[in-house]
Amino acid sequence: MLSFLRFIRIVFVAWRYGLDELVLSGLKHPMAALLLRFVRFGRRPRAPRGVRLRRALESLGPIFVKFGQVLSTRRDLIPADIAAELALLQDRVPPFPSKQAAECIETALGAPPATLFKHFEVDPVASASIAQVHFAVLHDGREVAVKVLRPGMLSIIEKDMALLRMLAGVIERLGADGRRLKPREVVAEFDKYLHDELDLVREASNCSQLRRNFGPESNRGGVLIVPEVIWEFTTSTVFTMERMYGIPVGQVDRMRAAGIDIPKLARTGVEIFFTQVFSDGFFHADMHPGNIYVSDRPQTLGHYIALDFGIVGSLSEFDKNYLAQNFLAFFRRDYRRVAQLHIESGWVPPETREEELEGAVRAVCEPYFDRPLSEISLGQVLLRLFQTSRRFNVEIQPQLVLLQKTLLNVEGLGRELDPNLDLWKTAKPYLERWMRERMGLSGIRKQLEKEAAQWSQMLPALPRLLHEQLSRPNVEPAVLVELGRLRKAREHGNRLLTAIAAVLAVGVALVIWFHVR
Repeated sequence: MLSFLRFIRIVFVAWRYGLDELVLSGLKHPMAALLLRFVRFGRRPRAPRGVRLRRALESLGPIFVKFGQVLSTRRDLIPADIAAELALLQDRVPPFPSKQAAECIETALGAPPATLFKHFEVDPVASASIAQVHFAVLHDGREVAVKVLRPGMLSIIEKDMALLRMLAGVIERLGADGRRLKPREVVAEFDKYLHDELDLVREASNCSQLRRNFGPESNRGGVLIVPEVIWEFTTSTVFTMERMYGIPVGQVDRMRAAGIDIPKLARTGVEIFFTQVFSDGFFHADMHPGNIYVSDRPQTLGHYIALDFGIVGSLSEFDKNYLAQNFLAFFRRDYRRVAQLHIESGWVPPETREEELEGAVRAVCEPYFDRPLSEISLGQVLLRLFQTSRRFNVEIQPQLVLLQKTLLNVEGLGRELDPNLDLWKTAKPYLERWMRERMGLSGIRKQLEKEAAQWSQMLPALPRLLHEQLSRPNVEPAVLVELGRLRKAREHGNRLLTAIAAVLAVGVALVIWFHVR
């Protein structure tokens, strides 16, 4: 019932703001024009279409605001006037009353802002779909930013997610295409990340992890600055962090006037993204321009600053290896390997003909190589890949939905900074280096160092475990063949123990060598 009422509200808001005109006016069909006149009831929208769309998304709540945020970075897919208006959703969502924010802080931290802080700015500096931010100064002089969760967010999100789950069920029942897209799993994944945003302790933990990944000990040259978490002033509804100074990444003229190398900044952004995805398996997944700044201070000039850590993505070792090999195969135009990877991973049916999938992928990707980003629409590439995947029954992987969204954000940022950026040539050396480090001798060494502690516990116990296995009197019939082999091995016990001793010696020597190095 609640989902149905929410659906009615969405339809009403679309009609109220004249969004029917945005859809129907683009259809070149006589029936579309007739239907448009009918639904207008003689009314004529007064505000520009971009303003109406932005206001509609704001009135519908956080899920729709986030949808608008993603659209705002895709100026190649939507008209410029709409993109410019949707860009206001990134940090200019109407704030909730400051008195209400103060009450939230007092409830969460046990004292009013006037007591907790030496100075607290009543007017928010930024207001987003989930929370708003106030600047403050601690009693020890540290400047901080205080993020306060919007009241009543949980009930609003639950209504929207109930509607999305209902729509996902309908899509699944439409046919094979609907089932292949796994809409329920995709909605469940989105639901998980959206609810994670409602817990600011989780967001603070994400911030802390990302700061550690790019801290001084990471040897990454400080290319990404992440604020420090002030844990004593952080709860599930209030998140206090170090205040950051910089220029929003979308203000290219200001950055150029500050002496920042814009083409280098664009290349660095691509490398930061691939570092997060493939080296860490932990990436900032909400990289719209409102969340990314660039430092204009002399000591950190041109370094990226990350803000808003409510949505982060994580990848398993399998996902990282699979994606890295796919990217490298694409960059090397090895479409046969791309086809093999899809079949090996089980993303396509095992009976799929390798050469047919290879030819289809080549037809999609080959036209885009050796072209600058200004001439490449990743949206078009993904659309063609989607059409190809439907033909071959490729299953959509829900765990990669956030990565796809973030890749679109990165492309949008790169397009704004440097339209001539060659995404392929920028990423290829990084991925090749990453694969060498992971699969070469240095990768083996790192894995041995990682497993050394476990080996030190397991190796001394091997002779005892082997003796227990050989001496076991009662064994199930299913392993009688193995028992015979082990008894025969015991007859040659001296040689076996000698071999074990040699293995132990080599293992211990390796562990000691790697620790000494």
